[in-house]
Amino acid sequence: MKKLLSALLIATLALTSVVALTACSNSANSAGDNATEAPANASSVTIAIPNDTTNEARALLLLQELGYIKLKADAGITATPRDIEDNPKNIEFAEIEAAQLPSALKDYDYAVINSNYAIDAGLNPVKDSLGIEGSASAYVNIIAVKAGNENEPKIKALVAATESKKVVDYINENYDGAVVPVVENPTDGYDSSINYDVLKGESITIAASPTPHAEILAIVKDILAEKDITLKITEFTDYVQPNLVVDNGELDANYFQHVPYLDDFNSENGTALVSVAGIHVEPIGLYGGKQSSLDALK
Repeated sequence: MKKLLSALLIATLALTSVVALTACSNSANSAGDNATEAPANASSVTIAIPNDTTNEARALLLLQELGYIKLKADAGITATPRDIEDNPKNIEFAEIEAAQLPSALKDYDYAVINSNYAIDAGLNPVKDSLGIEGSASAYVNIIAVKAGNENEPKIKALVAATESKKVVDYINENYDGAVVPVVENPTDGYDSSINYDVLKGESITIAASPTPHAEILAIVKDILAEKDITLKITEFTDYVQPNLVVDNGELDANYFQHVPYLDDFNSENGTALVSVAGIHVEPIGLYGGKQSSLDALK
């Protein structure tokens, strides 16, 4: 009798184990099935954008213009990803120094890149971008000087040369739409109110981004040289030092930024720089990195 009870107990335990194992197996299979069924919008794409205040906002405004995000109503030229009200594409943002964006492009799905750095990397926002700024009136690249120096003869000579027809023609002929001149009434390069004889032998020092600013200034240099004025161009690859060296008097002027950036820089750093001329616009563009089309955003 004891042997019979023992046998029945063993059989019961074995049956219980089989049922438990079967239940676990079914549960695991069910979990596995569910894991492969991701929600329709669970995946995201990453877009790299400039990390400086105004160009970051400019990138976000472009993405809003393209219909990928919606910013808060009061978000303007200082907008950040925190000001995004609606993000239906589940976009993630990587905030990167503007100068590093072309080299970082391969690591992200997309990147919004300033034209000066795009051009330097062999990209043209008009031809190579997947989306381009529609209206850029607020982002005219300017000549900036320290407040109080606006009317110095050598600054006026610099402005006149930069607003010349030679410069306008150079931009139109060399940048294929990636740089757009905004000078409405180009001159011969000289200001009739200036006594150029007094400026003979003078030097004008200016900071600039390598592309296209320093290239454009090479034309300005030739114009000033005809009046025996030397233009000394110092190239910078960042957006901070050019303003600092003008504010501290080390250099006379710079040419690399737009007014919204300058205003924000003055506010943040206590500098006193002003615009003396608007020369050109560089449309900012959305470029494909890991993605070669906009399909990932559809």
